Amino acid sequence: MLRKAMHRQVLLLATAQALFQTASVLVMTVGGLAGGQIATHPQFATAPIAAMFLGTAVTTIPASVWMVRAGRRAGFVAGAILGTVGGLVGVCGIVVGSLLILCAGTFLVGAYQGFAQFYRFAASEVADDGFRPRAISLVLAGGVVAALLGPALGRLGVTLIDPHYAGSFLLLAVVSLAAVGLLQGVRVPQLRVAEAEPAGRPLHQIARQPAYLVALFGAATGYGIMILAMTATPLAMIHHDHGLSETSVVIQLHVLGMFLPSFFTGSLIERFGVLPIMFAGVALFFGHILMALSGTGFASFAVALVLLGIGWNFLYVGGTTLLTGTYAASERGRAQAANDMTIFVVGLVSSLGAGALLQAVGWQMMNLLLVPWLVIAALSILWLAWRRSRAALL
Repeated sequence: MLRKAMHRQVLLLATAQALFQTASVLVMTVGGLAGGQIATHPQFATAPIAAMFLGTAVTTIPASVWMVRAGRRAGFVAGAILGTVGGLVGVCGIVVGSLLILCAGTFLVGAYQGFAQFYRFAASEVADDGFRPRAISLVLAGGVVAALLGPALGRLGVTLIDPHYAGSFLLLAVVSLAAVGLLQGVRVPQLRVAEAEPAGRPLHQIARQPAYLVALFGAATGYGIMILAMTATPLAMIHHDHGLSETSVVIQLHVLGMFLPSFFTGSLIERFGVLPIMFAGVALFFGHILMALSGTGFASFAVALVLLGIGWNFLYVGGTTLLTGTYAASERGRAQAANDMTIFVVGLVSSLGAGALLQAVGWQMMNLLLVPWLVIAALSILWLAWRRSRAALL
C-alpha cells in the first residue's frame, strides 16, 4: 500500500476510534448513575456497564471470524449499526424505568466494541513494519477526542430530555450513526490465505508461546484494573460528596491519560523496546494505588485516575504490539479473537464486581487489593525479558 494511502487509512481508523470510544466513555461516565437511578438495589448500579463488557466478550470471536471472511469494513460498519441501535434501546430502558432494557442497550454498545476493538489490528494490517507500532498507538490516540467528548455528551444529555440520562443515550446513538458513515471509507487489504498455504497452528500452540502469554496477561491486567477503578470512580466520588461536574472532569482527565500518550507510545516502544514500556505501565498502576490511598479529595481522585490511564496505555499498546509478533497471517483471526475475548471477559468481571466491591470494602481498600495482581504482572514481564536475554546469549 502506498505511504499516503496508508496514512489516510490510519487517520480514518483513528477517527472511527474517537467516535467509538466516545460512546464507550459515555456509558462509563453515566451508565452506573443511570443504573443506580432505576436499580432496585445499589449493588446493581453498575450492571449496565457490566452488560456492555458482556456484549463485547460474546461478540469478539464471531466478529473476528466473520471479518476474516467478509472483510474489515463490513464488520466495522455492522458494529457501528449495533451501537446506534444500542443507544436507542438504552433510551427506551431509561424512559420505561427498566434496568433490563437499559442493560440490553449497553449490551449492544458492547457488541459495537466487539467489532471496534479490531481497529488497532486493522491499523497494523495497513501499515508497513516500520510504521506498525506508531499506527497502532495513533489509532488508540483517537481516544483523546473521546476523553473530552464522552463525558461532555454524557453530562449534556442528563437533562436534555426526561427522564435524566435518556438524552445521554440518544446522543450515543447519534455518535454511533456518524461512525457508520465514516467507516464506508475504510479500505483494509483482505489477508486471504492461499489454498496451498498451511492453515496455521492450532490455538493452543499459539497461546503457549511465552510472548503470547505475557502480551495477553499484560493487556488483561491493564484493562481489568483500569475498568475496575474507572467503573467505581463515579460512585466513589458521589459517595465522598463530589458532584457530577467534578466526576466528569476526573473521567475526562483519566481518558486523556489513556489516549494522549498514544501519540508517542509507539515511538517509545521503538526506542526502548516493548517490555520496558509494559513494565513502566505496571509501575504507573502502583502510582495510582498510592494516590488512591492518599485521600478522597478531588486531587487524589484526579491524579490517581490520570496515572491509571497512562498505565493502561503502556500495557495495552505494548501488549498489542507484542502480540502481533506471535502469529502468522493465517492464524490472526483466532489469535486476536482469543486475546481480546479474554481481555474483555476480565473487563466484564471487573465492571460487574466494581459496585459490590466498592460497597463492601470502600474505595481505598478496593485499590489496595490490586497489589498482588500487579506483582504477578511485573514478574511475568521480567520473566520474558530474562528468557529473551538468555536466548540472545546462546
